[in-house]
Amino acid sequence: MSMPHLLVHEAKDTVGVVVVEGLKAGTEMLCVVTHDNSDFKLTAKMDIPIGHKVALKDIAKGETIWKYGQDIGQAKDDVKQGEHLHVHNAKTKRW
Repeated sequence: MSMPHLLVHEAKDTVGVVVVEGLKAGTEMLCVVTHDNSDFKLTAKMDIPIGHKVALKDIAKGETIWKYGQDIGQAKDDVKQGEHLHVHNAKTKRW
């Protein structure tokens, strides 16, 4: 297997984490699900920094975001598959 661009922890996750420097829009990413070592492809819709999240599917405003198989917050805006998901379009449910 080639080196992955994105790691996903659980099959139910709606985001994955970029694990390479300099990920550019248009890159066909190799995505690996660490729970079962399965993989899939996804195209990055924008430049995304290492360590940041990418939407694995379209996420509607107000929808729960899943990472590590856990609820990590909700979308503040609609986020399309392959887009950068960070503090500009996601928030915790704690406040």
